[in-house]
Amino acid sequence: MGVTAYLDTILVPLSLFITVGYHAYLCHTIKNKPSRTTYGISKLRRTAWCLNLNQGDASKAMLTVQSMRNALMATILTASITILVNLALAALTNNAYNASHLFNSGLFGSKSDKIFILKYGSASICLVISFVFSSMAIGFLIDANFLMNAYGDFLSGGYTQTILEKGFTLALVGNRVLCVAVPLMLWMLGPVPVFLASLALVFVLHGFDFVCKFPENHKQCNTVK
Repeated sequence: MGVTAYLDTILVPLSLFITVGYHAYLCHTIKNKPSRTTYGISKLRRTAWCLNLNQGDASKAMLTVQSMRNALMATILTASITILVNLALAALTNNAYNASHLFNSGLFGSKSDKIFILKYGSASICLVISFVFSSMAIGFLIDANFLMNAYGDFLSGGYTQTILEKGFTLALVGNRVLCVAVPLMLWMLGPVPVFLASLALVFVLHGFDFVCKFPENHKQCNTVK
């Protein structure tokens, strides 16, 4: 029993520390060195895009609608996945609790009622938070879509840019909370899969979030890490 308690109390907090620490470092890099991250580069491009929009241009208005539609589809997909996975997790909880006596190895962690509730409750809370952020992002992106095609001082005053960035930021947060929920859902298999999944998640996200550094001789970098 001591081994199971040590695995749950050490590996699971360590996994959360790894994922939260990585995203704290990502936020710090986005704020101070945005050109080192894909999100920072995309934000700079969106700013230039908004500044170059020509109100009343039908071709650019159509391009704006299509571009925002793609972002909305991705955010709606994230929100749909979170609510469906949360429902499936709730349906799976009862069956997993009834079969918990089959996992007698210490690698599966503690099987007490409090730990069992914590396992599924933490994953469910993350999924609900991801759904809420994705839903708010959809609202902001829809408003930005209307404002980009509206006449007046909305675009030049920076209001549209603010709404647009809030939408993309909320969409990013919703997506990342969903990613963090994946290792927590593996907690039903034990703390070891949670730790390994967190390491794999950080490794994969690092490849998407950060761009490669240019070498000292200023040669062109063709790979993205």
